[in-house]
Amino acid sequence: QVQPVESGGGLVQAGGSLRLSCAASGRTFSSYAMGWFRQAPGKERELVAAVRGSGSRACYGDSVKGRFTISRDNAKNTVYLQMNSLKSEDTAVYYCAGGVTFCNTNPRGYVYWGQGTQVTVSS
Repeated sequence: QVQPVESGGGLVQAGGSLRLSCAASGRTFSSYAMGWFRQAPGKERELVAAVRGSGSRACYGDSVKGRFTISRDNAKNTVYLQMNSLKSEDTAVYYCAGGVTFCNTNPRGYVYWGQGTQVTVSS
């Protein structure tokens, strides 16, 4: 079992950077693919980035490619999302989630979810 807890959200100006962290409890952390989702008001939850359990491969949503980087440190049971060149449209609640299938864009495919952290980008 994996219980994610996100941190690192906040208010940042457009063009700035933030790094989100997701610390997860559980001995089986490296067995799970981990993903970062986001949800803005009135919009569906969308996959931002995901990483394999081993950390060997990552995938990204089209809107963040080239700006965001996902990584994980299995020794620390932690997943990171480095967000650069932030835009106002990146404003959302960001969630960390654990699942079995790598790069699954369907939120229903993820078993474990954190409580979310707010990211607000001012223009």
